[in-house]
Amino acid sequence: MEVKFYDTADDKLIQFAVIISKCNSKWVFCKHKERDTYEVPGGHREIGESVEDTAKRELYEETGAIEFEIEPVCVYSVTGKNRVNATGEEMYGKLYFARISKFEEELHSEMEKVVLLDDLPTEWTYPLIQPRLIEEAKRRGYN
Repeated sequence: MEVKFYDTADDKLIQFAVIISKCNSKWVFCKHKERDTYEVPGGHREIGESVEDTAKRELYEETGAIEFEIEPVCVYSVTGKNRVNATGEEMYGKLYFARISKFEEELHSEMEKVVLLDDLPTEWTYPLIQPRLIEEAKRRGYN
């Protein structure tokens, strides 16, 4: 699995948005109903949707965040087969950072729960990708 980072990329290449988030200085992670691992919110860009709108939608859907500030960090690509890439070809996403100030009372998605952690989890859904995204965001001053 290879993860690369870019300052920019052609908007047509970007298929995903992933959002690293904090709330009250704690990391925000989601636990999917069908998995025993943790992940940061994110997902596929819908046809006609801006990647920023994808980020805002996914953040809301997967965490219930209703009040937040969000900003782009960088573009990234992943080459190699994984849960969302059966071919292993290079796929591009945009990484965002959000500071969440308010959540809805309950989730209305495939996520079982949202957890706020002081430290990063040890059980990742995408262990070869998401820790690298967080490292890059921290390197760029987001933490």
